[in-house]
Parts: sequence; C-alpha cells; structure tokens
Amino acid sequence: MNYEAQEREFDTDLFVVGGGSGGVRAARMAAERGARVTLAEAGGKPGLGGTCVNVGCIPKKLYSYAAHYAEAFEESHGFGWQGAAPRLDWQKLKQNRRNELARLNSVYEKLLVGSGVEVLNAHARLVDAHTVEVTAGADGAARRVTARHILVATGGRPQVPEVPGREHVLTSNEMFDLEPFPARLLVIGGGYIACEFASIFNGLGSRVTQLYRGPQVLRGFDDDIRKFLGAELMKKGVDLRLNAGMTSVERTAEGLQVELQGGGSIAVDAVLCATGRVPNVEGLGLEHAGVSLGNDGAVLVDENYRTNAPSIYAVGDVTGRVQLTPVALAEAMVVVDHLFGPPAGHAPRATSYEFIPTAVFTHPSVGTVGMTEAEARRELGVISVYRSEFKALKHTLSGSSERTLMKLVVEESTDRVVGLHMVGDEAGEIVQGFAVAMKAGATKADFDRTIGIHPTAAEEFVTMRVPVAGAQ
Repeated sequence: MNYEAQEREFDTDLFVVGGGSGGVRAARMAAERGARVTLAEAGGKPGLGGTCVNVGCIPKKLYSYAAHYAEAFEESHGFGWQGAAPRLDWQKLKQNRRNELARLNSVYEKLLVGSGVEVLNAHARLVDAHTVEVTAGADGAARRVTARHILVATGGRPQVPEVPGREHVLTSNEMFDLEPFPARLLVIGGGYIACEFASIFNGLGSRVTQLYRGPQVLRGFDDDIRKFLGAELMKKGVDLRLNAGMTSVERTAEGLQVELQGGGSIAVDAVLCATGRVPNVEGLGLEHAGVSLGNDGAVLVDENYRTNAPSIYAVGDVTGRVQLTPVALAEAMVVVDHLFGPPAGHAPRATSYEFIPTAVFTHPSVGTVGMTEAEARRELGVISVYRSEFKALKHTLSGSSERTLMKLVVEESTDRVVGLHMVGDEAGEIVQGFAVAMKAGATKADFDRTIGIHPTAAEEFVTMRVPVAGAQ
C-alpha cells in the first residue's frame, strides 16, 4: 500500500506523540504494515513504556510482591517453618526495580527501532493539524516534522488538590524511590491506586493511615467488594478512616504535621495524595490544531479514536475513557487498522468496553469483571445474586484471619452471568479466565456444568448453586 499523500508530501505517515503502551503499540504495528512512523517521547520520566512500565503497573506489582514476604514468613510458621524474621533492604528493592525497568525500556526501544520506527527523545508540540515541532532537551534546537496522521498518546498524570502545604505532598510517581523509607505514611484517597499503595507500604513495614472522604473505598466497584475489602485492609493493619480528609500539611522538626477535616491532626513522615488523574494535554499545542477537549481536559474522539481534526487521533488515558493499559493497546490497534488496513484476511478491529476485567493489587487483591449488583438492578431489572465467603484452605494452617469473598450477578431473563467479583489471593489471575467465558456469553447453567479444580478457591465460582435470599 502506498501511504504517500496524494495532494501533499509529508515527512512521515504517522507521528506518535507519547511512548507509553498505546503509542508504542500503534507505532510498531503501523511500521510493520509499511507506514513511515516517527515517535517522540520526552526524556526523563516516565520514559518508553509510559506510566505503566515506569511508575505504574509494573513497579507497583513488583512492590506488591515484595510486600507479601513479611506476611508470608509469619504464615509459614503454621506450616512448620522456623527461622529469624526477614528484614527489608529498601535500597536493594529500589535498585532491583530500577534495573528491571531499564531492561524493559531497552526492550521497548529495540522493538520500535527493529520495526523501523524513528524514535525521537524529544518533546513534541502540535503546530497545526499536520505539523509537529520537536525539541530535544532544554536547550535543544527545535525542528518541525510534517505528518499525514498524528496520534496523541500522552496518557495522564496525578492530580494534587489545592491545599496549604501541597508542595510537601507526594504523588504515586514518587513513591517508588522514597528516601528514607517512611516509618509513618499517610495516604489520601480511596481509589485503587490509594488502596494499593496503602497495602504495599503497610506490608513493607510502614505504619499506614488512609483517609478517604467517601463512605467506603473503591467507588464504582460492587458494594459488597468495597465493604469486604475495607474490613480486610483494617485487619491487615491499615488505619482506614472514612468520611475523612486533610486540610493542610506543614513540615516540622517531627515530620509532616497534617491537619484533618473536622479537627485533629496527625504526624507522619510522608503524605501520598492519590485522589485522581487528569489527561496529560498541557503543552501539546492541541489548540493550534483545533482539537476539541472535554470539560475534564480529555481529548474527544469518535469510535475510531479520531478527533474533530480529521488528521489527528488519540488513544489511552488522554481520552479519559477507561484508564487501563490493555485498553490503550486495544484502542491503538483500532487506529492502525483504520489508517493502514487490517492484516490480510481480518476485519478491522473495534474496541468493546463491555466485560473489561480489572484487578486491584491490594492485600488481599480484588478481581472484577462486568456489572456490579447495583448496575445490574438498574439496567437489567430482575437478577439473581450468588455470594460465598470463606477462609481459604491456605489459612486453615497459616494463622491468618484473611477471608475470601466471591460473587456472581446473573440476569434472570437470559441466565447470563453479567458480573463476577472476588476479593482474595490471586483474584486477578482467577478472574481473567472467567472474563473470557463472560465475553463469550456464558450463562449460569454453563458455570454449573463446568467441573471445578479441587482444591482451589476458583472452583467456588462453578459450585455456587443457591442465590442469596432476598437478592432477586
């Protein structure tokens, strides 16, 4: 296929602004289809791979693994293991994480270059609908690149509320390299990022206090899951305070003095504010190309991720839709198919936002796919709910009081399983497989006919037979 402009010659066929998951996937796949592709990623953080690889999913999951070991050692006593309690080497954990991320950054770069993508370590700013100005370094000379198509994939960034002393507050970006390790950590927020970091640093040895202004953490998740996880977090040692917040932060000789809503204060060594993320559009020059933004600053796009400027597309967190790495990857492939055609023998892809599985890597973890009970009642009417709570086999000897919750939401008229939720060990690993079944339209009868793997927690999803009384 010839991608040269019929009316105008461009320097490149596709210019990708941002080297995160969505941008890298789109650049690679477009180049492999024969397009000339240029990608610009500004130097420093987050770097190639974007938030997920550098300051999000990957390092957070690595630290989540690390946080399990102290608890695992305690639990091992019930299985006959003895020995001195382990001690965390915070410096070694940080260095090993840096080494792994450097390896991943290199892998991303090799994949791009190997596909024929021109990679620029530079800041990119739109000049018009077909022109990007790139600047390498603070004192680097700017040059302009013309592109037939431009893809904006700049992701999002943490948002810190305007409170006195906000300069002392950290975001999730800074949590992986804290120095020194915080003996006392205050986490502000109740979303998945706040809950994950509260769990992680509690497991690593911090005394963690978590403040959330709402009545329960994980707003938007199933209510049973929210309540159950909140209780489990407190059992693990997190001082979770609901309907609470901070009004100011001040640095003192004893650490950070945080004034609380409603009165009172708390002294801590570090404050993490995880109260939401906003689309990363500042300084992109989108206004020069006439690109429309939503009230939240997100880039507005159609079903093919095209903006109101026909030559400009956007995918991932910058569009403010579903802020998950796999979603950005799927969206990127839709753009590539739309611009350069699908692989031979395949129809152009489309992204479905139904039954997107997700996990929260708290301790215990959360896995969920489909509708919450409240959503199903509101949208489907008559439903059946199946719920099971139990102590996992592992904890019959471990001495831990941790419990597992599993829940199914079923549409009565079709018998289709429309919601599946879990709090428990390896919830994400378990829910992923069930998400495939639900995407394929599995019914409760299909679940009932499936033989479980015994003894596992996962088998509970195919052995629940009696709906919760009064839940229909």
